[in-house]
Amino acid sequence: MNSKIRNFCIIAHIDHGKSTLADRLIEETHTIAKRNMIKQVLDDMDLEQERGITIKLHAIQLKYKAKNNELYTLNLIDTPGHVDFSYEVSRSLAACEGALLVVDASQGIEAQTVSNLYLAIDANLTIIPVINKVDLPSANVENVKSQIIELLGCNDDEIILASAKANIGTEDILESIVHRIPAPKINENAPLRALVFDSTFDAYRGIIVYLRVVDGILKKGDRVKFFATEIPSDAEEVGTLRMNRVESGVLHSGDVGYMVTGIKTASELLVGDTIVNTANPAREPLGGYKKIKPMVFSGIYPSSSDDFEDLRESLIKLKTNDASLIFEPETSSALGFGFRCGFLGLLHMEITQERLDREYNQTIITTVPNVEYQVYRTDGEMVLVDNPSQMPPVGNIDHVKEPYIRAQILTPSDYMGNIMKLANDRRGVFVSTNYLSPTKADLIFEFPLSEIIFDFHDKLKSISKGYASLDYEFIEYRQSDLVKLDILLNNEPVDALSSIVHRTKSYEYGRKLCHKLKELIPRQMFEIVIQGAIGAKIISRETVKALRKNVIAKCYGGDISRKRKLLEKQKEGKKRMKQVGAVQLPQEAFLAVLAIDE
Repeated sequence: MNSKIRNFCIIAHIDHGKSTLADRLIEETHTIAKRNMIKQVLDDMDLEQERGITIKLHAIQLKYKAKNNELYTLNLIDTPGHVDFSYEVSRSLAACEGALLVVDASQGIEAQTVSNLYLAIDANLTIIPVINKVDLPSANVENVKSQIIELLGCNDDEIILASAKANIGTEDILESIVHRIPAPKINENAPLRALVFDSTFDAYRGIIVYLRVVDGILKKGDRVKFFATEIPSDAEEVGTLRMNRVESGVLHSGDVGYMVTGIKTASELLVGDTIVNTANPAREPLGGYKKIKPMVFSGIYPSSSDDFEDLRESLIKLKTNDASLIFEPETSSALGFGFRCGFLGLLHMEITQERLDREYNQTIITTVPNVEYQVYRTDGEMVLVDNPSQMPPVGNIDHVKEPYIRAQILTPSDYMGNIMKLANDRRGVFVSTNYLSPTKADLIFEFPLSEIIFDFHDKLKSISKGYASLDYEFIEYRQSDLVKLDILLNNEPVDALSSIVHRTKSYEYGRKLCHKLKELIPRQMFEIVIQGAIGAKIISRETVKALRKNVIAKCYGGDISRKRKLLEKQKEGKKRMKQVGAVQLPQEAFLAVLAIDE
């Protein structure tokens, strides 16, 4: 029976038609009635539908009757395409034997395509190349074919031409999945080992894990435990994943499905862990699972301090559904109690904020994103700093190291000059150029991570008219001349607006930020002085003028001394107010740093 199972995923760059192709496969195998089909049916989150991107991986079981009249069970895991969600992709690959590599016929090979392909090759997956959108007038099939052959070393006849929108080539894809992807290795006599590749939280049933059974058999009612955390659990319900969960009572070696655990504490489960049977536990966990380290850090605070515990609960629940999110409590003198959160990138951070708002009704304030620095003190001690407020005093710092990444930029060769200039502005170090075709170049740069997390991707897209694509990976920490830039409001530092910048950019950056804050901070009854400072040295200043009440409006005629007396009284009152008046910062002020170049 298990020889008729095929476990596969779809990998591609963002917006190459991955979710639409999944729709066609679901339609062709009659998994959902035609009347219930919607566009991007697997992208069930509002955010995914609105943005047209896949954020969460989605697993679904398809039943396909092949041309040889055999009935096959196909377990499809749809994966995200954006660089920030490569963690999701690595989980899918660990649960599969094969992958459809989808490439847009008009865009060609892009950076994330290459990155995901290498992940799939490392996981020893069988790759089936598919050129999608071949019916578009702008399709350049022969050029894209030569790029795929160059990259994969495959034959011309192994590449499937398809159009997910026009339903071209769907049957060829299904036949290739059946005949080219190997069946999972069956080992039902060994002790149970199942890989947890995703999980979700249900308020009534606890944590529901999505898993791939590698060895043994998992039955309803089995007493199991998670290998890494050693937490025991009962398999309260076991089944397969159609559009909804379908209880089957048993999962055999090679199957993909779900298990209801009943565990209510979301922090107790690690995605990527191995499930074993407590009666006959396996000695070794499943290997080859890579833990991805967060690259961008930001503070998330409740808008009202009373909501701190609600925010904690929401983050814990969100973590069961997004294992790459990390967080720990922190305090800020400006914002009170909150959490320091780690993200894979800026889009991941943005999506997390949106999900907290929509799914958990949390009104939050976020601080400026930062990366993690290694600060070496004069006494030889090294401290990790992911929040500028943790930076030691200038006199105690010997040197600072920042994370560097290797960036791969795939672009039409017409835009190389503009990209070189952008890279130069962002302290990029050019490494090499490789031509995939006469018109497409593969550029390799090394960048400080802090220079590309804000708006580098947007700038790259705008200067290349949307054609260039970016992928990056962390390489090492390198020494740099970095300083902490403080923002002072009426001589009081606002820790939430502090940032760590390169000394050569600090003056211009401080000037722009002070100017931006002047536009955003509402005027008060007293003057607000905004200053940028490095240590004790003030490098920029702006002033928000005070609102002024016309106290002499009631004087009609009479002696000038009467007016002067009222003005002096107002002056004294303003002086007193400045001493006790607190400057209220709107949320836009904390995000001003992100829009600094606009």
